[in-house]
Amino acid sequence: MSGPARIVVVGASAAGLAAAEALRRDGFTGSLTLVGAERREPYDRPPLSKQILRGRWEPGRVTLRRHDARAALAADWRLGVAATALDTGARELALSDGGVLPYDGLVIATGVVPRRLPSGHGLGGVHVLRTLDDALALREGLLAARSAVVVGAGFLGSEVAAVARELGLDVTLVDPLPAPMIGPLGDQVAHLLAGLHVRHGVRLHLGTLVTGLSGRDGRVDGVDLDGGVHVPADLVLVAVGSEPAVGWLSGSGLDLGDGVECDHRCRAAPGVVAAGDVASWRHPRFGRLRVEHRLNATEQGTAAARTLLGGTAAFAPVPYFWTDQYDVKIQAYGLTGGAARFQIVAGDPASGRFAGLYGTDGHVTGAMTWNLPRQARELRRHVAEGTPWRQALREAATG
Repeated sequence: MSGPARIVVVGASAAGLAAAEALRRDGFTGSLTLVGAERREPYDRPPLSKQILRGRWEPGRVTLRRHDARAALAADWRLGVAATALDTGARELALSDGGVLPYDGLVIATGVVPRRLPSGHGLGGVHVLRTLDDALALREGLLAARSAVVVGAGFLGSEVAAVARELGLDVTLVDPLPAPMIGPLGDQVAHLLAGLHVRHGVRLHLGTLVTGLSGRDGRVDGVDLDGGVHVPADLVLVAVGSEPAVGWLSGSGLDLGDGVECDHRCRAAPGVVAAGDVASWRHPRFGRLRVEHRLNATEQGTAAARTLLGGTAAFAPVPYFWTDQYDVKIQAYGLTGGAARFQIVAGDPASGRFAGLYGTDGHVTGAMTWNLPRQARELRRHVAEGTPWRQALREAATG
């Protein structure tokens, strides 16, 4: 493949690193610059709410590549420097240190930023979790605390609530929805997850809104809920979702809807592609998507790089996510949230091991397993092929 002479990758995490490696692997020999707002070398984020928070891994273990592998990229690393503006006409990128980078090709992989509550984040003991520094601060806080409130029962909040209970804290999980992770898992599985947390001693306040955080002497001491309920807490994690990190792209001329809007090849504009959590693209089968999961970051970074080098293939992955909570691993493929139907096709929830299929319009759109990893790989085929619903149930019953 041939391509531009100067490529800049904005975002030195999983998606940006994957793009840089794909560029070199596919023959790009020109100038390559990676810009990263954090001063740290690229690292993996999923372990932050699991192994790092539990204290099972040292921080250095999440680093994505050894020094020699990074050096082999022959790239100019601009770490601790944020992109502040983009001029797509002049093909120039402005940086927080006052520098300007010209480019022929640009990869946008700036990820997401955590949402915050309207007030209370200035209190000591109130945390968000996005970066390795956030994770280390949260772990230190958990080790010193006796009680914690987790605001938000999505992936992050549910995982942190589980770790906090394993560390012996009194834990309360709060969410306006009726069950943890109900969006991605659907009603039936989400209520099973709620039961898992209750069995491990987590107090649930679901279908409940937070009205404020209370504090004393500059530190948080509790969370106020609607209905006049007050939950005391030494520590609060705010895990109420995230937003694509696109503020620096205001005025760039790029379409910024739910992230950087791209076509089916991850292209946002001539010479500009996007990848990872920040990218919204047209999936040939599932329509417009933006996926905040680790495997997608790597796959999309690779696909976006190939588009910059002249590739024409559509980016059409089978979306995948997993979560570890207590002794349970949940894995899921495809579109699971919002499916019209769900049916268990293997195992039994009572046994702690089961698998199910999701479907809409007479075809399989998703699959999940609860402590059945081998079954996950088998059911993925139905998602990839869009197997008719009745056929998939027959094959699962005889498989």
